[in-house]
Amino acid sequence: MNWKTLLCEKRRRGFSTTSVSTDPRNEFQRDYHRIIGSASFRRLQDKTQVFPLDRGDFVRTRLTHSLEVSSFAKSLGQMIFRSLVRYKKDEELSWQDIEKICSVLECAGLVHDIGNPPFGHFGEDYIRDWFRRNIPQLELGGKRIEDMLSDQMLNDLYNFEGNAQALRLLTKLHFLVDENGMNLTYTLLNTIIKYPVPSTGINKHSGNIKDKKMGYYYADTEIYKDITENTGAVDCRHPLAFILEAADDIAYKTADIEDAVKKGFITLPQLLAELKKNTDKCADKGELEEYSKAAAKLEEYYANALEKGISSPEQNAVQRWIIYVQGVLLRCAAFGFTDNYDAIMAGTFPRELLAVSRGNVLAGVLGEIAYNYVFRSKEIYKLEIAAGEIYEFLLNKLTRAALVYDTEYSGSAIEQRIMRLVSENYIRAYKFAAEGKSEEEKLYLRLMLVTDYVCGMTDGYAQKLYRELSGIE
Repeated sequence: MNWKTLLCEKRRRGFSTTSVSTDPRNEFQRDYHRIIGSASFRRLQDKTQVFPLDRGDFVRTRLTHSLEVSSFAKSLGQMIFRSLVRYKKDEELSWQDIEKICSVLECAGLVHDIGNPPFGHFGEDYIRDWFRRNIPQLELGGKRIEDMLSDQMLNDLYNFEGNAQALRLLTKLHFLVDENGMNLTYTLLNTIIKYPVPSTGINKHSGNIKDKKMGYYYADTEIYKDITENTGAVDCRHPLAFILEAADDIAYKTADIEDAVKKGFITLPQLLAELKKNTDKCADKGELEEYSKAAAKLEEYYANALEKGISSPEQNAVQRWIIYVQGVLLRCAAFGFTDNYDAIMAGTFPRELLAVSRGNVLAGVLGEIAYNYVFRSKEIYKLEIAAGEIYEFLLNKLTRAALVYDTEYSGSAIEQRIMRLVSENYIRAYKFAAEGKSEEEKLYLRLMLVTDYVCGMTDGYAQKLYRELSGIE
């Protein structure tokens, strides 16, 4: 791969008609303004990051998380590519390329979660589980749905993935001018494709991070191939996808700890104890030094807060410490990229950037602490059970209505009314995609219509719709 093709400015609809002489922005900076002005981006303000149905004003939403990822991704781009150009590690790279790369990363951070459904990562899990439980029991015209769909179509539903949904939303569902979605640049779209494999290509045991999940649906194969063929990142990750992934990891692993302390899921003494008991995980002296220094910094910040008489010394210390840790992990991720640059550009690098740096254990321990103290807590389980009731109800109603929609079979009066609730944009996208397709493919697209509609919901809208349709005041 080379940056001449990797920084592809092509769009599905073609290049912008704006005269270059009157608009000094590069193509990727134009993407930024398309994103922040979109309704799809604004909806992220009412989608949870970790705490479903939480109405607190401190914890992160998808929107605040995306802004943090955008900032980290851009910073990483500057750190990495200034170093590469300064030390002439790639003669093809120029200072002008750095500006474009940072614009791409800034935009990618904004949209990397734009396809995720309501109620955090729990939503993705529930959608997968619902289809696995229910599709084997569903029929249409006396035929089993499971027998009517291809392996890839079924696996798209059984392995539903917010990353793949983001590509779909940005290229098809966000209707403004035509059926090309936001019509973003191919480089930006390729950057958010973390897993360049279909649902039938998932292999969690391959040892290569790119095979861990699916990156695109059967319905979006054509646009996926067009994107990767134009950027040159065929059958491998775009190099900038590694940077976006690292920025995402740093943002959520540090934010989850800060939010957990703020909400009382973990205390500072507990956090310190967890950090200190995991020093044996460090593989070498350098990693141990980085890890131990981080633990010592937390104690130092707490002592400073006490000395200054700050009213909430624990929270102050943790907030300062989180900023420190973010800086450490950003430097580690930058090292992971530059140190493995040749393999990344060859499309053969199989791991996450932090995993090959001194920040590996620190990042891993932060994730483990959040999992044990937050995600496995009774409070979160209660919130997820409530969210599960909403999903179960909506998916039952919507899927059964969608099965007979646009077919020779007549749905019940209720099913017909349910389909009229679905966004006109999603119906338009379905009809455009279904034109000339076989009955089996139309069936698959109708099931995708259900996930499209659900993923477009905010937490508040999903809860409101559930209450209205259930007759709950």
